[in-house]
Amino acid sequence: MNDVNNPKFWDNIYLNDNPAWDLNGVTPIFKSLTKKLKKGKVCFVGCGRGYDAVYFAKKGFDVTAVDFSSLAIKDLKSLSKKKSVFINCIQEDIFTFFERFSNYFDYIIEQTCFCAIHPSRRNEYEMMARTILKPKGSLIGLWFPLDKKIDDGGPPWGVTVDEVKNIFSVDWVIVKEKFHKLSIDSRKGREKFITFLRL
Repeated sequence: MNDVNNPKFWDNIYLNDNPAWDLNGVTPIFKSLTKKLKKGKVCFVGCGRGYDAVYFAKKGFDVTAVDFSSLAIKDLKSLSKKKSVFINCIQEDIFTFFERFSNYFDYIIEQTCFCAIHPSRRNEYEMMARTILKPKGSLIGLWFPLDKKIDDGGPPWGVTVDEVKNIFSVDWVIVKEKFHKLSIDSRKGREKFITFLRL
């Protein structure tokens, strides 16, 4: 089965212990961000096992983490309990959960969620992000993989910076953009750090 719109597809990846996106720890770029961002409500979309979500919670952020996979959420709940932090863990499709969180979050953290959904739904992702962020809220993303074409298939499906900017061109403004020095070695030059502000 290769239906990315079915949670069982993602559960099978975790069952086989083969999530290629899993860094098995906190993302260095996001770790550094916790020192710079004002504390607030943050949503991790496609959170996976949630190392970053737990780290943000430890640093005093109000964290909601969403993933399609029940096994990913199970692992996150176990990790958050082990680290003695509270996280609002939601096992749900990102295209349905957002209806309950209009204008709710100060930040969205994006890493390998955008490239995991089918490219035909990327405009829906923008709508989801625009809905759940407060005005002046930030979508903070590591946009990946830049070295792959959409036609190559997925997930992950290829992403281009131009496409991302085009999708987030109305009601958004870029406040930061760079190839980050803290990208892990295997992703250097393959991901770009871009933060969009919701107008």
